[in-house]
Amino acid sequence: MNLLPKDDRFFYLFERHSQILCRAAKLLLSALNDGYDGVCRIEKEMSAIEDEGDRVVHEIFRRLRETFITPFDPEDIQTLATSLDNVLDGIEDATFRIVAYRLRPIPPAVRQLAEMVSGCCTSLTRAIEALHRKKPVVDFCIEVNRLENEADNLERNLIAELFHNELDAVALIRQKEIYELLEATTDRCEDVADVIQNVSVKNN
Repeated sequence: MNLLPKDDRFFYLFERHSQILCRAAKLLLSALNDGYDGVCRIEKEMSAIEDEGDRVVHEIFRRLRETFITPFDPEDIQTLATSLDNVLDGIEDATFRIVAYRLRPIPPAVRQLAEMVSGCCTSLTRAIEALHRKKPVVDFCIEVNRLENEADNLERNLIAELFHNELDAVALIRQKEIYELLEATTDRCEDVADVIQNVSVKNN
């Protein structure tokens, strides 16, 4: 029996951050429906969401410094917080670069990749909620892995097609970087899923 209570607030902070991820991913998806102008309209809002996520991460680290007994290993708490923040950074960076590169028109594949990012974020939210309630997380993590593989295959095909068909070098570089950035964001989602699975195995 533990004589000192574990600080359950960590789980609520992780759940809050995962919900912020979902908001960011859905905001980007919604903006892409309106093309380049839609993404331009959300740039400031996306930056504000990224700042909100940073504040949650800072609160996690502040609480980590002050808490004697944590719900799971402090190193895992640090890794999970950093990994979640990396996903949010990827979504915000993709938004910024679409605007900065004047990616107009936006290729349909950008939305496809953004949908995969959004799907990953939804599954990560469910995995964190399951972790909090000591429920199985594996199915949610497998779904993240499936989406990451799908995004990886799509990105490879898109880049091969670009080098085969795109004659404008600047247009090629713009599209290639956005494809790579969104696919890399699904990689970061998979990193989060790996941490969640590791924590689940160690604490069940």
